[in-house]
Amino acid sequence: MSKAPQTAITPTRADDYPEWYQQVIKAADLSENSAVRGCMVIKPWGYAIWENIQKALDDKFKETGHENAYFPLLIPLSFLAKEAEHVEGFAKECAVVTHHRLEPGPDGGLIPAPSSKLDEPLVIRPTSEMIIGNTYAKWVQSYRDLPILINQWANVFRWEMRTRMFLRTAEFLWQEGHTVHATAEEAVEETFKMLDVYADFAENYMAMPVIKGEKASFERFPGADNTYTIEAMMQDRKALQSGTSHFLGQNFAKAMEIKFQNEKGETATAWTTSWGVSTRLIGGLIMTHSDDDGLVCPPRLAPKHVVILPIYRNDEERAKVLAYCKKLQADLSQTLYDGEKIRVLLDDRDIRGGEKVWAHIKKGVPVRVEVGPRDMDQNAVFVAQRNKGHKDKQAVPRDQFVETLPQILKSIQDDLYQKALAYRDANMKKVDSLDELKKWFTPKNEDKPEIHGGFALCHVADDPAIGTTLKEMKLTHRCTPLDGAKDPGTCIFTGKPVERRSIIAKSY
Repeated sequence: MSKAPQTAITPTRADDYPEWYQQVIKAADLSENSAVRGCMVIKPWGYAIWENIQKALDDKFKETGHENAYFPLLIPLSFLAKEAEHVEGFAKECAVVTHHRLEPGPDGGLIPAPSSKLDEPLVIRPTSEMIIGNTYAKWVQSYRDLPILINQWANVFRWEMRTRMFLRTAEFLWQEGHTVHATAEEAVEETFKMLDVYADFAENYMAMPVIKGEKASFERFPGADNTYTIEAMMQDRKALQSGTSHFLGQNFAKAMEIKFQNEKGETATAWTTSWGVSTRLIGGLIMTHSDDDGLVCPPRLAPKHVVILPIYRNDEERAKVLAYCKKLQADLSQTLYDGEKIRVLLDDRDIRGGEKVWAHIKKGVPVRVEVGPRDMDQNAVFVAQRNKGHKDKQAVPRDQFVETLPQILKSIQDDLYQKALAYRDANMKKVDSLDELKKWFTPKNEDKPEIHGGFALCHVADDPAIGTTLKEMKLTHRCTPLDGAKDPGTCIFTGKPVERRSIIAKSY
C-alpha cells in the first residue's frame, strides 16, 4: 500500500475543502481574525495582492473615463427608507449609530450618553447608492452635467452571521462605481461596459475564467432593473459571484430626485448604474489556483514575482553569495514584465534553507531562484516555478534567466488560466430533468461531500418560487449566460417554455 504524498497544507482539498481554504490563508500569511467578531485583519502579503488588484482595476476605470471620489461612511436612516426594495434587501444587515458620544457608566466603563441620542440614526454604509444619489441630485441640473462617471474605493459593513475570510466578512473593502446618464440607452451601455471590464480583469489578471450573465429577477441587486454578473468556478466546483454591474433604471433617481433639464427644456429623471467588486476576489484567487502546498498566485497580481534564496555554509560563502544575489536582484529589478519593473525579494534571513523554500511555496511566489557557491562559480541559478512540482528545478545560465524571466512569468500566467478553464469546462454539463439535477448535486460519498457537482446548464423559468425551491435544495440560480446560444426547452421545475439555459450551482 503506497503512502499518500506529504503536503504542506493539511487537510488537503479532497479531505476537507473549507478547512484547506482557511489553512492556505494562514500558511500564506494573508489575514487573520480580529478582535471584532466577523472582521479580519488583512496582513501585508494579502494587502499587497489587494493593492495590485486595485491598481489594475483603477487604471481600467480611468481608461473608460471614470474618476475617483469619496463619499461619507454614515448614511441617514431616512435615505435608505426611500427605495423600498433597497431597504428590504439590506435592512437585516445594517449597523446603526444612535448616539454621538460616550460617558462613564454607573458600574464603571463607558456607555452611550443618553443626552447624546441622535435625532435621526445613521447607518454604516452597506452600499452607497442612496448617499451618493443625494449628492448627485445637487450636482445634476442640466443635460450638460451628464454623464457623471464616478468610482469610490471604500469599506462597507454588513452584519454577517457566518463569516469566512475574504469571501464573507462583516466589513470588507471594495470599489463601487455610480454613474448617472441622460438616457436609458447610455446607462445600459455603461452597465455592459463595466461588466466587460470585470471579465477582462478576472481572466487576464486573475487567470480566472468567468461567465458573463444576467441574474434572475429573484437574485437581482435590491432596487435594480437588471443585474449582470461574472461567475467563476472554484476547485470545489461551487460558483463564486466575482463582480456585478447593475442597471438601476430610474428607481434610485426617482427616490433621490436626480432630475435635469433636457435639450428640449423639459424636466427629466436621470438613469443610473452601479457596479462593484471586493476583497472577495482574493478568496476567488485562492480557490481557483491554490494547491495542497499553499497559495498559487498569478504573476500579474503577485506581491513579488521572484524570490532569490542564497545558499551557503559559512560566513565566507555567505558574503560572496549575497554579493552575487544582490547584483542579480538589481538586474532583475530593472527588467520589465507587464509594463512594470519585476518585483524581486532577496530572502537573506538567517534561517534554514528548507524552511525558507517552503515559506515562499506557501505564499505562492511564482518563481524561486536558489543560488549557492557552485551555481555562482558556473554563473548559473537554480530555478523553480510555483505552477510546477516543488522538486521540479533546473539550472539556468544567469544572464539567460534575467533575459527570459518575463516570458517565464507570462507562461505561468497563461498556464494557470488554461488549467482553470479546463477544470471548469470539465465540470459543466447540460441537465434536462429535475431528477438529473438532484442526482448530479448528490455527493457520491456522503462522508466526503466537499468536491462534487459543478455548473448545471438547465432550462429554468424566471419565477421567484423556483428560487425558493433551489434554496431548499441548497442550490442557486447563478445567471443566464449572455453569450449562450438560443436553446429552447421547457423549465425543469414548471414545464414552461424557456429560450435559453441558465447556470444552477452550489455557491459561496
